[in-house]
Amino acid sequence: MLVTKLSVIIPAFNEGKTILAVLTKIREVNLKNDIDKEVILVDDCSTDDTEKLVQNYIADNPQVTIYYLKHTINQGKGAAIHTGIAKATGECLIIQDADMEYDPEEYNELLKPVLKGYADVVYGSRFMGGSPHRILFFWHSVGNKFLTFLSNMVTNLNLTDMETGFKLFNTRLIQSLPLEEKRFGFEPEVTVKMAKVPNIRIYEIGISYYGRTYKDGKKVSWRDGLQAIYCIIKYGLLK
Repeated sequence: MLVTKLSVIIPAFNEGKTILAVLTKIREVNLKNDIDKEVILVDDCSTDDTEKLVQNYIADNPQVTIYYLKHTINQGKGAAIHTGIAKATGECLIIQDADMEYDPEEYNELLKPVLKGYADVVYGSRFMGGSPHRILFFWHSVGNKFLTFLSNMVTNLNLTDMETGFKLFNTRLIQSLPLEEKRFGFEPEVTVKMAKVPNIRIYEIGISYYGRTYKDGKKVSWRDGLQAIYCIIKYGLLK
């Protein structure tokens, strides 16, 4: 597949502590084949200084293509991703969390199977490969593996990390999907719907993971795990 531009979608809610660092890391990444980047940052109605910091960054870095979009009410991470997907103009897009848990330096690794013509979708797995992983939360890892197992049962995929926030998609393909989930149900929904696309080619590659604690601002909870189970059943078995 010929890729001339990568759209980087950043859903953000109260990420003032890390947003400048992630934007700087994205700016510094040199993509293979001189691929251009566009950054689409969707502020999900933050109440901290995220907006001010981003606007100042855009003004100070005119050489970087950054589109800043803001929801007038808080709708959820999935809704912010939907807004970014609709705006994307690159042949491929990648979801980049604003909290620095995933490293922009690894965009080229996710792009590799696409550029070689093998993949339409690439998941960055926190549970495979030899890259660094911060050690945190035993029950979160158990929950993630259970959700991946359940998702694999209904999709007939063999993913190791369905819940990863580091996913790369063929832009036209994901724009064609009728995505509904506005919060953390995005991950299981998009996985189930992608698996149903005829002749879809989904790849997975090991990535590093710099997880953060709740004190650092982590937002996902056990309730989101229950929502993920509901979404797997809803989109995998009932629709």
